[in-house]
Amino acid sequence: GHEGDPCLRSSDCIEGHCCARHFWTKICKPVLYQGEVCTKQRKKGSHGLEIFQRCDCAKGLSCKVWKDATSSSKSRLHVCQ
Repeated sequence: GHEGDPCLRSSDCIEGHCCARHFWTKICKPVLYQGEVCTKQRKKGSHGLEIFQRCDCAKGLSCKVWKDATSSSKSRLHVCQ
C-alpha cells in the first residue's frame, strides 16, 4: 500500500514505507530521513501503548539525541542522523 493505506505488516507497504500504528489501526507511513524526528525505542514491550508509531530511520541512519548548538538545554528530541 501507499502512504496512509491500511496494512498488517511492513511488507504490505511500498518501498520506503513501513506499517505503523495510527490510533487503533495500522497504516503505511514513510521511513524517516536525515534530520527527521524519530522515536527512540525504549525497552522492548513498553511501546505497545503508543498510538502514533513512527517508522525507523532509513538505512544507514540511526535515531540519536539532537544536539542543538543554539540551546543549552538538554534536548530530549531524537532525530535521524
